[in-house]
Amino acid sequence: MIQALPKLLTFDEFSEWYPNDGKRYELHKGVIVEIPPPTGAHEKVIAFLSRKLTVEFDRLNLPYGIPKTALVKTPSAESAYSPDVLLLNLDNLHNEPLFQKQSTVSQAASVPIVIEVVSTNWRDDYYNKFRDYEEMGIPEYWIADYAALGARKFIGNPKQSTIFVCELVDGEYQMTPFQGNTAILSPTFPQLNLTAQQIFDAAN
Repeated sequence: MIQALPKLLTFDEFSEWYPNDGKRYELHKGVIVEIPPPTGAHEKVIAFLSRKLTVEFDRLNLPYGIPKTALVKTPSAESAYSPDVLLLNLDNLHNEPLFQKQSTVSQAASVPIVIEVVSTNWRDDYYNKFRDYEEMGIPEYWIADYAALGARKFIGNPKQSTIFVCELVDGEYQMTPFQGNTAILSPTFPQLNLTAQQIFDAAN
């Protein structure tokens, strides 16, 4: 649901406005968007992906972490997103001017991987966030479309549950789809032992 506001907000105005009401909000090009409550299946996919990534970066002893709530502020658009899974490089957070007070990152060096688990507002993940994460320079972006909600041009006709790994190459995302028992290839974690089907099964 989009709140009716008289004017577009800056990120600072959005931060000042943000209420402590237990709800989640994002800023999309100056417009406040309330994030609808997730389904149980959506939350189970998030929990599964968070566990798999945590095991891997812990095994490699990398200075990473997954915050409970944090915002990603995009460079040009007045947008701030709350990703479903945000992998932070803790070593770079001292360079983030907004992190201490507002739990917000704005530098690609702070975000090795960002994941959006697709819900009914699938266009945000496939278009808006894809564009903004790409412009920000985040090296790896996953679109986890476990419920096959995206457009047929992305996930086929008939639609099939698909995981997209978008790798930043020369400033542009290269999308690689993974379906069924195909092993997911992650540039950040090349030894990650995970298939698309395992992610889909986590929703059940």
